[in-house]
Amino acid sequence: MDNSLLKKLLTEYDTKRIKAISDADLKKQNIYNSIPELENINKELHNLSINTLKSVLISSPKEKETFIKDLENKSNNLIIHKNSILKKYGILSDDLEPDFECSICKDTGYVNNDICNCLKQKIFNIQYNKSNISNLEKENFSTFNFNMYSNEVNKDLYSSNISPRENIKKIYDAAMNFVDNFNKLEEKNLVFLGPTGVGKTFLSNCIAKALLEKGRTVLYQTAPVMLDTIISSRFNKQADANFMDNLLNVDLLIIDDLGTETINSMKYTELFTIINTRLLNQNQKITKTIISTNLDLKTIFSVYNERIGSRIIGNYNIYKFFGDDIRFKKNK
Repeated sequence: MDNSLLKKLLTEYDTKRIKAISDADLKKQNIYNSIPELENINKELHNLSINTLKSVLISSPKEKETFIKDLENKSNNLIIHKNSILKKYGILSDDLEPDFECSICKDTGYVNNDICNCLKQKIFNIQYNKSNISNLEKENFSTFNFNMYSNEVNKDLYSSNISPRENIKKIYDAAMNFVDNFNKLEEKNLVFLGPTGVGKTFLSNCIAKALLEKGRTVLYQTAPVMLDTIISSRFNKQADANFMDNLLNVDLLIIDDLGTETINSMKYTELFTIINTRLLNQNQKITKTIISTNLDLKTIFSVYNERIGSRIIGNYNIYKFFGDDIRFKKNK
């Protein structure tokens, strides 16, 4: 990991955290100025805890039990009174707390001495994702438009007995199910097959957005860039030594444009390592992969050999996209 990048991000986190706490203190003081009784209750709760702690430290074991019960009773009564006041004035308890960007690490970047997923994701976005998932505010489940797909059945053109719209609705439901069941070992990975412009990347972004909102980490790579970067890191000491480890351990890895890379035996091996290791990782950690490709299954088997093909057939749910090029429709 780039230490200078981590230091910069942690400085930003510290700034965010200080501002969130400062804003909360100002908001809380404004509320206290309007409702002095609320401030008095909080002071009583604070003093009660301190006084009881002091008493416990100098008391016998039997007396400690009495002090603790007394604390609980007085505290509960004060909390009930406090909640009634909050309800009366339409104030939520969260209104008195800092509004941190990440509720898990409270904008510290760490949880139990481990890097929080929110910080990991920021690093991934800067180092790897770059512009790949920069359009998530526009490309997500809430903006998905089924009307971009034809409702006409054309078996000769699409080799299917259903329309492109009916087909994409089924794939959309499968994508939603993938997000909802991400934590389950039995939920398979995804392969999106189909020509350019039929929504494979858009739906991958929908899934990425939904999982990021759940606190998951997402790493997006096109197959050519990913494999070239891996090979480079093998021979170049200046390259990112953590790249392969991040590929293997990120919660969701999206491999786009599989089949557009220049292939050789070394890349075959690296691709198999990624696919196979991420499958094995599921015994210790839930990791899932989405592969998007213009190739059909027969071509995948012929290009990438049976080892890779069999892993995909056995461990991925495969969905074929078809229809008109959506990009042309959007530009009309």
